[in-house]
Parts: sequence; structure tokens; C-alpha cells
Amino acid sequence: MNLDTKLYRKRFIPNETIYLKDDLILYTDDSYIITKWNCLRPRNDIAYGYSLYCLNNGYKISKVFNYKHELVYWYCDIVTYDYQEEANELTIIDLLADIIVYEDGSSKVLDLDELADSLEQNLIPLSLGCKALRQANAFLSEIYNGTLISYQNLLSSYEQK
Repeated sequence: MNLDTKLYRKRFIPNETIYLKDDLILYTDDSYIITKWNCLRPRNDIAYGYSLYCLNNGYKISKVFNYKHELVYWYCDIVTYDYQEEANELTIIDLLADIIVYEDGSSKVLDLDELADSLEQNLIPLSLGCKALRQANAFLSEIYNGTLISYQNLLSSYEQK
């Protein structure tokens, strides 16, 4: 992958794949991609952010800002990836489970009900559902054992002031 890699986001609910044409890749190697982005759809609570795609762990960790350029929270999507080398396209597949980490260090797990619904309705394969739960557990362990800070520092080092 390189700075010209085309990024796509695939979701199961709703079932859609979106080309992230305006996301700017700031850094990439075999383990990480760092991007800067603006919200796809206007929102009152968030404006833009930076994301760290941890390709080996199945995390997309985003540092999210409001319109006053204040940190709102760190948002982790549990994901998997599909890279098409010939087309130089990376599809980030959202596995539905999400974790928010607030500035005070507290955290909140989201959308496990959506994951369960998707499994019951056969919208997501069982193997991906199990993968999502294992990766969410691993990310929570990163929070609890204090190693999340290394990802936060890496992402913050690419933040454009």
C-alpha cells in the first residue's frame, strides 16, 4: 500500500460500501495507515479526525474533533481488511463492535446488539462475528493494561495543527 491507495468502507448495517475519496493518507506501511478525514455527512457533534488503521490487529482508532478543534473522544471501530493489490484498493470492513475512549480514560462498548442482530439475520458470517468479539476483547485489554497510549501517541504525532 502507498499514499495513493484507494480506501473504501464496507458496512453490514446498512449494507453499503463507500469510497472514502476525501480521506487523506498521511502515512502507510505494512502495519499501519494514518489518515485525516472530515465527516462524510454533516453532524453537529463532530467535524473531523485522524484515524490509525492497525492492519495486524483489526482496529481503526480515530481521534475525533468537534468544530472548535477540541477532542471529543477516541473511537475504535473493530474491523477487518480486504486489500486488492492490483487495483491498489483497501476495503475496511466494519465488524459492528465499537469502543469509545473518553479523555478521562473511561470507555464505553457500543453496538454489540447490532452484531448479535447481524449474526441472527445471517448478515455477517459467524466467523467474522467471532473475530469481532475477539478483537474487541483484545482492544479492551489494550485499554485496561495501558498500552492504548502507544497508539494514541502514534496517531497524535501525525496530527496537523
